[in-house]
Amino acid sequence: MEAGVLLDKLLRRTGLLELHIQTLRKLEPLMAPMASEIALAFYDYLGRDEEMRAILWEVPGRVERLYQSFADWYRGLFCGRYDAEYAEKRARIGLVHAAVGVKPSFIMPAFGIVQELSLEHLRNTLRSPEVLSAVEAFEKIMAIEAAIMQDSYMQAMACGYRLGAAADQEQALVVGARAILEKAN
Repeated sequence: MEAGVLLDKLLRRTGLLELHIQTLRKLEPLMAPMASEIALAFYDYLGRDEEMRAILWEVPGRVERLYQSFADWYRGLFCGRYDAEYAEKRARIGLVHAAVGVKPSFIMPAFGIVQELSLEHLRNTLRSPEVLSAVEAFEKIMAIEAAIMQDSYMQAMACGYRLGAAADQEQALVVGARAILEKAN
């Protein structure tokens, strides 16, 4: 499914309304400075897994680039502009992950670190009446992020199988993601 079309469905399914979008925009000055700290925790978590650690450090300089990319992604959660361009960028992130062999079973649990640290920061810095709306808006955008990521993985795997990479799921995922990315460039 085209990323923009999927995003429209996800906006309806999660109930991310203009009120939530305004809340996310208002959170940007509070949350954007957390991007580097959360990136460190995210990659520390991923680096504890032997298989994921091998992927992270396979290419010199990859981890350093990923810290910056992650910080940009995190700040984007609070951009307030959730349109087709936003969805395409997010879907591309999933495809790039898949193309280098990063499985959903690595990324989805690591999303928990992002949520945990972000929600803790919200609880510690906002006044009581603001916390509930901030948490609600943040959880909705994270649900959208996870769904876009999952969809990009499913598209990559389906493409890989169509291309005959049927040896196993991981191979189909990598082959499909690379083919989709190549076609997009």
